[in-house]
Amino acid sequence: MEQEELYGKLFDTIPLYSEEHLDLLLQTLSKEDASRVLIHAVKQAFRQNIYSLGECEVISKSIRVISRVEPEEKIENEKKDGE
Repeated sequence: MEQEELYGKLFDTIPLYSEEHLDLLLQTLSKEDASRVLIHAVKQAFRQNIYSLGECEVISKSIRVISRVEPEEKIENEKKDGE
């Protein structure tokens, strides 16, 4: 299988293969995908020392809260997987 050449990377982690790929990402962005993109963006800013230590602490906690799977969601996902 031939591997496509990268057009670029968003936040140094999310691969893009063309400008059309970026457009597709923007047009089909779900709430879950948006959260994932924001988390990558914040992590990239952290790696580049954009935030103070206190800001990093608040952002880190916020990411954990956003990323956490709530018990109700987990039960619903398990039901879907079992069908």
